[in-house]
Amino acid sequence: MEQEKIVDLEKVTKIKKIMPSDDLLFDIAEVFKVLGDTTRMKIISALLESELCVGDIAEITNSTQSAISHQLRVLKQAKLVKFRKEGKAAYYSLDDEHISTLYEIAKKHIEEGYEHR
Repeated sequence: MEQEKIVDLEKVTKIKKIMPSDDLLFDIAEVFKVLGDTTRMKIISALLESELCVGDIAEITNSTQSAISHQLRVLKQAKLVKFRKEGKAAYYSLDDEHISTLYEIAKKHIEEGYEHR
């Protein structure tokens, strides 16, 4: 016996009209994939505090400079961090305030979850 579908066509139509495109949703999902790595989250957390070079970030995260350079490349490709050159050194910072907002909202969500356990 087939179950009867209950659908509010008015709501469905309204929501379908305002849904972001599949391309935009794909790009949003990609940002969350990039953020879904502990080392990259450590880097973002550190960059919330200050602009840093690879050596600084490696020391803060207890990683190698090579590993951090790789993670910074991933973050840069996702437009989450940017860099500037000063002589031979490259200094990294968050690309814009949206990255810190994403981080802070996620952190607050998790911390509030801990409080309700």
